[in-house]
Amino acid sequence: MSLLDLLGLSELKRLNPRQILSQVLNIALILSTAFMLWKGLSVATNSPSPIVVVLSGSMEPAFQRGDLLFLWNRNLDLHKDPSSFGGTQVGEIVVYNVGTAIPIVHRVVRRHQGEKTPLNLLTKGDNNNADDIELYPRGQWYLNREKEVIGSVVGYIPFVGYVTIMLSEHPWMKTALLVIMGLLVLVQRE
Repeated sequence: MSLLDLLGLSELKRLNPRQILSQVLNIALILSTAFMLWKGLSVATNSPSPIVVVLSGSMEPAFQRGDLLFLWNRNLDLHKDPSSFGGTQVGEIVVYNVGTAIPIVHRVVRRHQGEKTPLNLLTKGDNNNADDIELYPRGQWYLNREKEVIGSVVGYIPFVGYVTIMLSEHPWMKTALLVIMGLLVLVQRE
């Protein structure tokens, strides 16, 4: 008994090289379409990461671990007079990255902008006792809105991101899922 038979994939023996190539191209098409959709969404929202998952409980009760957040980073009027209420406001929830691999989701508790200085923000997690100054690079007291903030939260879907969390915390699940998806595409009949 061969490995294909053990895996229940004896159907692959019946495929000729042209059919196998067709299935491989289908997989490539699916992956490239997903990539193009992601990049299109990034351009539309002006955010390098337009969808993020909440990974900690620092924003409870507003957001729970596993919530899927949608970000927007356009028409923020970063250079407007601060008294005209342009740009990011106190109380708004933003996602930022200050050199770590994991983006941070926290609420703006203070904004600071001089006549010639960019919009700077101080953030804090709703469930945290202190503000985020300890998370910023050494000697930095505020976030530069234009350079360090990925986007403002405009919507969310509760708990959908748990799939991502599970795949990150258990790498074997990611491998198993990819193998199963690949095998399903290969044995699919057209």
